Amino acid sequence: MHQHVGDGATERRDGERGVAVIRARFRMALPEDVWISTVSRSFPDATFRLLTGVPVEDRAMELGEIVGDEAVSASEAIRSHSDVVAYDPLYTADERTLAQYEATDQRLYDFLGRSSLPPEFPVVVTDGRFEFDLTATREQFEAVGTALDESAFDYDLLSVVETDDQTDSRTDREGGLTGHGTLLTDRQRECLDAALRKGYFEVPRECTLADLAETLEIDKSTASEILRRGERRILGAVLLGND
Repeated sequence: MHQHVGDGATERRDGERGVAVIRARFRMALPEDVWISTVSRSFPDATFRLLTGVPVEDRAMELGEIVGDEAVSASEAIRSHSDVVAYDPLYTADERTLAQYEATDQRLYDFLGRSSLPPEFPVVVTDGRFEFDLTATREQFEAVGTALDESAFDYDLLSVVETDDQTDSRTDREGGLTGHGTLLTDRQRECLDAALRKGYFEVPRECTLADLAETLEIDKSTASEILRRGERRILGAVLLGND
């Protein structure tokens, strides 16, 4: 698992505590009908690296690199895809290609657009899944988490570290250690806390999912999804050691 430790936040003044900075890495499964998902699944051993990209009007303008034994074939698959309306090869070798292109599908940017926070490049796509890093304040991180939870994307939080320029420690603002790489969104924390307090995890259960959803004033399917994603973050940290 990948992990990135923050370099710090803003300068402290007169002994004030620095602003916490969160660095996180996400991995998401792309819908099968997204063009880069289709191409990358056709060449599962190739690594597709989006070096930079920006949505402009009805298109996404991107600079992409492909690395692997089938790089040339994969680049031709991109060139010929119906969603790619312009393709300009910049470099071609047996195991590496570089090209600038324009695509009509902007879904890679939609979920982050809702939080007004762009991903850090490069974004890496392999066999239908893409990984990206994020450096943000806690408020921005929460916005991204909310956007992801409300989206149709299936995602994993691979690593997360919160630091500040005074201590450079991996602690959250409530004092809990995040050394295992598990940092819950406020909504996930609220949902898990309510479930714990009401006995949802007891055997036998003292609270049903419907009861929990009513307490949180959300529908049952939303409560189930928030619980599942929160539990996955915690279990991933404990069982897989995402720290």
